[in-house]
Amino acid sequence: MSTTKIVYGLYADDDDLMNGVKAFNDKGIAINEVYTPFPVHGLDKALGLKKTRISDAAFIYACYGVTIGATLTWYVMNHDWPQNIGGKPAFDWGHNMPAFVVPMFELMVFCAAHMMSLTFLVRNKMYPGAPAQNPDPRTTDDKFMMEFVTDDVESVKQLLIETGVEEITVKDA
Repeated sequence: MSTTKIVYGLYADDDDLMNGVKAFNDKGIAINEVYTPFPVHGLDKALGLKKTRISDAAFIYACYGVTIGATLTWYVMNHDWPQNIGGKPAFDWGHNMPAFVVPMFELMVFCAAHMMSLTFLVRNKMYPGAPAQNPDPRTTDDKFMMEFVTDDVESVKQLLIETGVEEITVKDA
């Protein structure tokens, strides 16, 4: 029978949470997860999280949007609906491209924003119908929670109390 437990410490203030994270890092106790109702400045560095790659994905999605915009304007202007405007036929997309900067920019923003949102939701398993991953609904409103998976429950509980925790919950892993 395993003695591994999940310990939750609920804080009322983000400053207390940050002090708790620093205290646990100083003691070398691993924090499994932190739940907050809003982004806490410096928490990602305190937890030692790596930089997210969503910005790299955004760049790729934006390039995709610009490519779609350029291909669409070229196709419409030269093949699907060519027009002779002022006696100057539009055989060359390059000379007329400045007129289509705005639609290409809009497609770039549209593709980057929507595809980043979908990537974020799928990557974090937050798609429709997914089970909730949050152990306490109060962390979506005004509370902050640290989660530990540990065999040494008493030392974690003692350090949580020392760092100003409001509530401690222990569950079987």
